Amino acid sequence: MTRLSELTTLHVGGPARTVIFAQSETELIGAVQAADAAHEPLLILGGGSNVLVGDEGFEGTVIVVQTQGNSYEIDACSGGMLQVAAGVNWDEFVAFTLEKKLANLESLSGIPGTVGAAPIQNIGAYGHEVGEVIARVRVYDRVKQEIHTFTASECGFGYRTSIFKEQAERYLILDVTFQLRRGESSLPVLYAELAQSLGVEVGARVPTQELRAQVLEIRRSKGMLYEPEQSENLWSAGSFFTNPIVSAELAETLPADAPRFTQPDGRVKLSAAWLMQRAGVVKGDSNGGAKISERHVLALTNAGSATASDLIELARIARDKVKAHFGIELTPEVRLVNTVL
Repeated sequence: MTRLSELTTLHVGGPARTVIFAQSETELIGAVQAADAAHEPLLILGGGSNVLVGDEGFEGTVIVVQTQGNSYEIDACSGGMLQVAAGVNWDEFVAFTLEKKLANLESLSGIPGTVGAAPIQNIGAYGHEVGEVIARVRVYDRVKQEIHTFTASECGFGYRTSIFKEQAERYLILDVTFQLRRGESSLPVLYAELAQSLGVEVGARVPTQELRAQVLEIRRSKGMLYEPEQSENLWSAGSFFTNPIVSAELAETLPADAPRFTQPDGRVKLSAAWLMQRAGVVKGDSNGGAKISERHVLALTNAGSATASDLIELARIARDKVKAHFGIELTPEVRLVNTVL
C-alpha cells in the first residue's frame, strides 16, 4: 500500500487505499469518473508540494496527475500563446518559456508543483501572480460531467485563491493556456529585497534569465526551493501560512516597521513572516520531528522523522502566538487533508 509520504514534499502522510498515476487526459478523466460513480472519496495530487496529509492517510482513491505535453504559437509581435498539460512540472515550464525568449513568468521561478496546480492557488512571488498571464483554463466539470473552458476573467483569481480552489471538489484542471510577452526583459522588479540582490532600483527591468537565476538563489537560501536530493531538514511545503489581508484600521495598530501592502479594495496585506517573528516564533523552534526552518520562519519542515501531527502542532503554536500578540489569525496556505489546524 502506497504511503502518501512518498508523494509529498513534506514526506509525511499515512497510506492511501488506491493510488492511480494518470499519464493521459483520457486516463485522468476516466479515473475521476470511476471514483465519482462509486461515490469514492477522491484526492487529486500534482507535485504534492502544497499539501499536508494526516497520519491516518486517505481512505479512498488518490489520483496523481502526470499528464504531459504542450502546444504553442509564438509571434514576433504578439508574443506566445502556450497550452500546457496539467501534469507538467511548473519550474521546467518556466525555464522552457525563457528558452523560447518569452517573458512574464521569470519571477515565479522555483515554485514547486505542476502547471495544473498553479491556477488553483493563483501562485505568486515577488509582486507577480500567475493569474496575470493566464488566458484560459480547461477543466473537467465533475458536476455536469463535461469539459468546460474558463476565460481568465471567469477564474475568480485573487490572492492565493480562484474558483478552482473555492470549488475544489467540482473542477479538475486538464490544461492551462498562457499569454506571454515576447522578449528577454523582465517585468518590473517590485520587491526591494530582489532589487537589492540584483543591484537595481525598484521598478527596474533586467534580463529574464538574470532575474530567474537570482530568484532561484534567494529561494534556495531561504529553504524554499524543493530539490529532491536536498537534506531532510529542508523538506517542506514552502510557505505554510498566507500573508494576512486586514482592514486599514487594524494595520494602523501595528508597529511602524511592520511591512504593509495596500490592496485595491483598501485593505492591507501584511507579512506573515514578520508577524510570526515579532510574536516570538523563532527559526529552529521544534515540535517532535517538525521544525521551523533555520532559513525562513514561514517554512515548517520535516527534519527527518516528523509526523503530520508534529507539523500541525508546530503550526498551531505559531498561529496561536500571532493571535495572542496581534489579534490576527494566520490561515494555512498548505492544503490540509484528513487533518485540521
